[in-house]
Amino acid sequence: MIDTLTPGRIVVVGDLLLDRYITGSVNRISPEAPVPVLLHAREHATPGGGANVAANAAALGAQVSLIGVVGADGAARTLREKLAAWPGIDTSGWVIDPAWTTITKTRILGGQQQIIRIDEEILTPFSDETNARLLAAVDASLPGARVLVCSDYAKGVLSDDVIRGIMARAAAASVPVIVDPKRETFGIYAGAALITPNRAEISRATGLPTGTDAQVEAAARAAGGQFGGDVLVTRSEQGMSLWQQAGNVRHVSAQRSEVFDVCGAGDTVVATIATMLSAGLPLETAVVIATTAAAISVSKHGTATVSRHELQHALNGETTGHGNLVSLVEATRIVADWRRHGARIVFTNGCFDLLHPGHIALLRGAARQGDRLVVALNTDRSVAALKGPSRPVQDEQARATVLGALRDVDLVVLFDEETPIEAIKALRPDVLVKGSDYTEEQVVGAPFVRGYGGRVALIDLIDGRSTTSLVRRAGAGQANG
Repeated sequence: MIDTLTPGRIVVVGDLLLDRYITGSVNRISPEAPVPVLLHAREHATPGGGANVAANAAALGAQVSLIGVVGADGAARTLREKLAAWPGIDTSGWVIDPAWTTITKTRILGGQQQIIRIDEEILTPFSDETNARLLAAVDASLPGARVLVCSDYAKGVLSDDVIRGIMARAAAASVPVIVDPKRETFGIYAGAALITPNRAEISRATGLPTGTDAQVEAAARAAGGQFGGDVLVTRSEQGMSLWQQAGNVRHVSAQRSEVFDVCGAGDTVVATIATMLSAGLPLETAVVIATTAAAISVSKHGTATVSRHELQHALNGETTGHGNLVSLVEATRIVADWRRHGARIVFTNGCFDLLHPGHIALLRGAARQGDRLVVALNTDRSVAALKGPSRPVQDEQARATVLGALRDVDLVVLFDEETPIEAIKALRPDVLVKGSDYTEEQVVGAPFVRGYGGRVALIDLIDGRSTTSLVRRAGAGQANG
């Protein structure tokens, strides 16, 4: 369904942030103070705040006019460079204020554990001139827009006067407004069609508890009374609750997902809803799709986008049950999205007919070599050509389902050729992995990967563990029986 949609143009107005990540390993405590010593490995940056909303909407196929304030500094240049990965984002509406410092959040991580966050921000009220330039950018962006999003991180861009100006202009242009709020109460958002607070935000704004469905409904009703629109409450593992002024209430369960990082998940939700609405879908359907998008987002490390192809695959997976199996074309798009966010891509391949501890050791060791593991799986025809007509024991869909269920495996692709070289060339992994029963010279694709700066890793295997030996033992057991 997602692949057939044609999203319209979205306007995003809000606080523009740059999220930086410095990662490494921690193996000791400093002798100078009781603090961990990080052995620096790498660093990368991603769009944050309203810029992350824009990136998520663009990743789903929308054209986006992004409006906000940045400083005349290196962080603003980096943010613009990062957003260039999505050609659908127009940054001509940025207001450059030399008196402003582009807000940067730097997260220091030892392995996958965040150690500390460093915020660079000097929040001062904007001048009347800067506010006037913001509203002029909104005026220029509204013709032809389908939805306007206010991404309010309470950093100063969405002041009371600017919010009122946006609401008046959007109403005159008949453009619905969605707000991701950060205010103590929601009255200032009068004129918005929808707000998307989380449980803590709506509880703070209404003074009401949000532990049960009934409590959330009461809080949403109170919040809706403050500004006059619909309310979508994001409830983490409990999913989302949509309360509408017409009296409709819908509770949508969260999609099951392994949570690595909730950073930016709210941006993904509001971007997905805005994109689906811009394509003409009803709000109720947009909320269900956004729940799936949120599950994908929290399964990623750091601030991240959810691509159109990932979302389509996840929605299909709810009915097909084929784990993480995707086509090579789709895998190429997904890997490109991961790489935009600084992920190191690991690749390994095999038949994986009867999964055993040796396989698990290989896959676990491979996953430790980077951030995302792609497994290329021989098709049934390919396995038979390699192992003989009695193999595989399990068909390719069964083998892919088992592999995709493993926490270390992020994607599975099938290959029908004698070797996985075409998949390697398409995905260009940072690390190519095989078992230690190979030498680097024997690993298919090793020269190609090393040629662009990648590396080959050989993982120690568990002696005496192989599918062939298991099949042989099973056959002997049947014969003896």
